[in-house]
Amino acid sequence: MKTKRKALLLTFCAVLLVVASVLGTIAYLTSQDEVKNTFTVGQVAINLDEAKVNPDGTPVANADRVKANSYKLLPGHEYTKDPTVHVNAVSENSWIFVKVENGIAAYEANTTKDYKRIADQITENGWTALDGVANVYYKSYAQNATSADLVVFKNFKVSDTANTVDGWANITEKVIVNAYAIQADGFETAEKAWAAFSEGTTP
Repeated sequence: MKTKRKALLLTFCAVLLVVASVLGTIAYLTSQDEVKNTFTVGQVAINLDEAKVNPDGTPVANADRVKANSYKLLPGHEYTKDPTVHVNAVSENSWIFVKVENGIAAYEANTTKDYKRIADQITENGWTALDGVANVYYKSYAQNATSADLVVFKNFKVSDTANTVDGWANITEKVIVNAYAIQADGFETAEKAWAAFSEGTTP
């Protein structure tokens, strides 16, 4: 009797092992993976300002930079005027343009050993005149970890004989500087980039 009961128990255990084995083999083989897209938005950001000065062109100590100044012109006198384009560190590779309308060119001193005219200062500061467009200059900006300060020019000087030039007594002209920036991606040349501005607005 004991032998028969032992045989049944062994048979039952064998059945359990077989069942456990079969259940183990029918479990699904699975694997999982995922792809996510993370987007950041490219930016082009600039600011244009100049040092705050007194009417005689001397800088105002500890003053914030400004968008405009007023000057009292005198023959032979030199004035501080340093328009500067500040390119934000987040900006992508860009074409940076400045349009400089020098309304006092007729009264400005000529370039000498000690003074360079506004137009000469601009090119000396690394700006390139844009082909076929008067008074527009450009630079190629490469994205950087820090902001960039692109000086356009630093000063101007009135000619010693400016008071003999027609219109001196009633000067209303100004030196106007405008700055523009556009992404470099999609524009192989500065000329093509500048043309893109005029598609929607005329700089």
